[in-house]
Amino acid sequence: MACCMLAFYLASAAAQSPDPDALYRQRENLASARQAAEIWAARASAGRDFEASWKLARACYWIGGHGTETERRASLDRGVRAGEQAIALDPSQPEGHFWLAANMGALAESYGVTQGIKYRGRIKDELQKVLAMNPAWQQGSPDRALGWWYHQVPGLFGGSEERAEEHLRKALTYNPNSTVTLYFLSQVVRDRGRKDESRRLLRQVLDAPLDPEWTPEDKEFKAKAAALLQNPKF
Repeated sequence: MACCMLAFYLASAAAQSPDPDALYRQRENLASARQAAEIWAARASAGRDFEASWKLARACYWIGGHGTETERRASLDRGVRAGEQAIALDPSQPEGHFWLAANMGALAESYGVTQGIKYRGRIKDELQKVLAMNPAWQQGSPDRALGWWYHQVPGLFGGSEERAEEHLRKALTYNPNSTVTLYFLSQVVRDRGRKDESRRLLRQVLDAPLDPEWTPEDKEFKAKAAALLQNPKF
């Protein structure tokens, strides 16, 4: 009887709470992203909700990139734990592996090369798992993220601008208008000495249509591209 009452209470609470997916679509308002994260955290707390776990990891990644300085690493650490929980619940799906890698990657960047390099192996392993599962997943996200991994990691530790370009160009085959992929590729080809091509890619970022699912991210990469194009030194 007690178990039935608990189940009824949880179902009633879930029905009354705001829709976290709708909240997350408004993530440019950070308060909405935080509220969505807390709803998913509550649902994931019992350790049996795969969807809530990976969506919490995704929300933590956004908050970790946009929150206050004091909350950023804490949010990314939380995202790592949520990603690990999602993997434990269903290792055959890409979401847990990808968002675990994303949070670890952002943590690595926050610590800088010296300390952040310790994450490199695990990040690459998780992304390669996603690539093996479904290379087309989320518009070629595994190739895009691996391309950026090869760009960010020093050559001494496995980085390669050639491999970075290969993966990013492969990612573009799934979505030629991906602002993030075009932007990442622009950075890689510039570092390979092809400045004119880099600027052409940045103009493609500006011309790309907004993706309804990724509009906040598209806006950010368009702003970054515009800033670089206005920089006479770039």
